Amino acid sequence: MNQTTSSQSTETTGRKRGLDLEAYQVILRPVVTEKSMEQSQDNQLNAYTFEVHQQASKDEIRVAIEELFNVRVVAVRTQKRQGKPRRHKNRLGHTKSWKKAIVKLHEEDHITFF
Repeated sequence: MNQTTSSQSTETTGRKRGLDLEAYQVILRPVVTEKSMEQSQDNQLNAYTFEVHQQASKDEIRVAIEELFNVRVVAVRTQKRQGKPRRHKNRLGHTKSWKKAIVKLHEEDHITFF
């Protein structure tokens, strides 16, 4: 019988796990709310909010923002937002779950949406 050690089987040998997403597939859209716009206009916060792919990691989000907008990312925070139950007449359903990323930029960098 051929037995492999646990270190060999769990070793990834430099390959990434998960999906191989392009930058435009990672960032789906900016979240435009009163709170997110206030955070983006505040020079101390300089944070922008985006809806991102469910399986995107913080590193993939960082690389995608830097590539798409030519800015320097300082920090990335993510949240998984659970879908809410909704009802229309007699039918029950729910909104989709989604992932939100709050990206803090270097103080000299800014993104203009409008």
